[in-house]
Amino acid sequence: MEIKKYKIAIVDDENEILSMLQKLLSRNEKYTVTTYSNPITALSNIDKSYDVVLMDIMMPQMNGLDALEKLMENNPDQKVIMMTAYSTLDKVLQSHKNGAMYYLMKPFDSLQLVEKKISEVLSL
Repeated sequence: MEIKKYKIAIVDDENEILSMLQKLLSRNEKYTVTTYSNPITALSNIDKSYDVVLMDIMMPQMNGLDALEKLMENNPDQKVIMMTAYSTLDKVLQSHKNGAMYYLMKPFDSLQLVEKKISEVLSL
């Protein structure tokens, strides 16, 4: 029996975060992980085939909230989890308004929390 593979895109300008999350999620045989260090590149490559997108908010090339808005214009059903180390109530509210399902604070309390939120978004 073939295992269903879920495509996950991670968008973050911090290579350490990309590497850590890719290693963590790639351990699970259900996930195929693609990373992007530039949100502009990510927007031109992320299509409807991705099951979930993890996106940082504070990036130099483009604000993650703006990237989220553009991503949702192209695919309003896209499942997105926002991440940031700089949280304000305004950013949380804006990310939900723009279509994000969850909002995670960096540094992560636990990597299991990241996996749990992805599972919830995918309803596994």
